[in-house]
Amino acid sequence: MIEVRGLTIRYGRTRAVDDLTFTVRPGLVTGFLGPNGAGKSTTMRAVLGLESPDAGEALVDGRAYVSLRRPLRTMGALLDAGAVHGGRTARAHLGCLARSNGIGAGRVTGVLEQAGLAGVADRRISGFSLGMKQRLGIAAALLGDPPVLMFDEPLNGLDPEGIRWLRDLLRSLAGEGRTVLLSSHLMNEMALTADHVVVIGRGRLIADTAMNTLAGLFRGDVLVRTSDPERLTAVMRARGAEVVTEDDGALSVHDLDAAEIGVLALAEGIPLAELSPRGASLEEAFMRLTEDSTEYHSGGR
Repeated sequence: MIEVRGLTIRYGRTRAVDDLTFTVRPGLVTGFLGPNGAGKSTTMRAVLGLESPDAGEALVDGRAYVSLRRPLRTMGALLDAGAVHGGRTARAHLGCLARSNGIGAGRVTGVLEQAGLAGVADRRISGFSLGMKQRLGIAAALLGDPPVLMFDEPLNGLDPEGIRWLRDLLRSLAGEGRTVLLSSHLMNEMALTADHVVVIGRGRLIADTAMNTLAGLFRGDVLVRTSDPERLTAVMRARGAEVVTEDDGALSVHDLDAAEIGVLALAEGIPLAELSPRGASLEEAFMRLTEDSTEYHSGGR
């Protein structure tokens, strides 16, 4: 497991991580979510011993990562795909990591093939695209065949085929009983990949729950289509509903459920062409959870 216990990290007067506690368990892909500046990358760096906490601790399989004799055999991680020596080839880069952890050359060949890099293994990394560097970083994380894996924004730069490959890979690794922690801003992809989510904002824990529970914390809306939208809108607003007209003329209704809307329409003799409850999406749930913790707001808010 990855265990974060009361972790606090300060930069001057700013608390980047503030008494944060959560556990990443085996057999699941755990999504690590939060707006920019929430403290996700700082927390991940602390797990790897790259940040010194002011309080608390971050442990891998019950131990500090820096105390592990051959750490790649316990946890593989990708934090920055660009943090590689551009003058080396992909094979040489992985070979150096392998020798430092007592891993055979055969494993280097295996992860290059697994990551789809066998054909460019002897090219210099400086000529790699961002997507190829991401694949190389993922290969490095897999090198020691570790039971724990941690990835910070690994989808950046991947094409659709690469995203699907990584999604299938992560779910396969979790299916083998490994512990997988993944951060990403791609909410739709996270909804397809993660089983569990940890959400933080301003360094503090906001939610720690199953993926299929997160969106259920919030009511969605009801999609309504009618030949008399103006009158139905007036009737629903009189009952306290929030009604928004969508681009195609349909009505998005909050604060009334489908049955209540149907009864109102029937009583007023207003015909309905569609009445469809819609659950909150992961993106909507995330935005609502973190709206008070977002450091940067675009114009219009």
